[in-house]
Amino acid sequence: MALEISDRYSAGELRAMARRERNGRVASRMLALANALDGMSRADAARAAGMDRQTLRDWVVRYGADGVAGLQDRPKGHPAPRLTEGELAALSNVIFRGPDPEKDGISTWTLSELCRWIGSHLGKSLHPASLSRILRQNDFSRQKTRPSHPAKDPKAQERFKKRGSARP
Repeated sequence: MALEISDRYSAGELRAMARRERNGRVASRMLALANALDGMSRADAARAAGMDRQTLRDWVVRYGADGVAGLQDRPKGHPAPRLTEGELAALSNVIFRGPDPEKDGISTWTLSELCRWIGSHLGKSLHPASLSRILRQNDFSRQKTRPSHPAKDPKAQERFKKRGSARP
């Protein structure tokens, strides 16, 4: 049994609306409906609009339910964030505090080490590439502070700045 196309608009009105429509996808759907209303077979009308017959049937159903507004693309859903606001705050705190060599066993945070920390403390498994994307979205960069030798002498640095490499 053939599915009836709503007669809200005539084929000519649908074609006129398709000419004014800015979205090409919606315009092609309107033209397919107009062709079908003019008596073209569903398969030919769908092929002329660049879709298959089943897709045209789906658009006929949406047009019958919602009118021309039903021919618009529906917004796509977005996946839930991998880390909540609280977890991001905890991660930021850990990053800014830096690792404790005695407790954490490392001297600097790397993506893989942060992923390991997230797994042990937050109970979530993240790939380093995913964590990199999350950190960049939250305004973190990959830059590290300049390394500093633990036995540096600030007085010797000042003397060097004043006199160069001359000995006292």
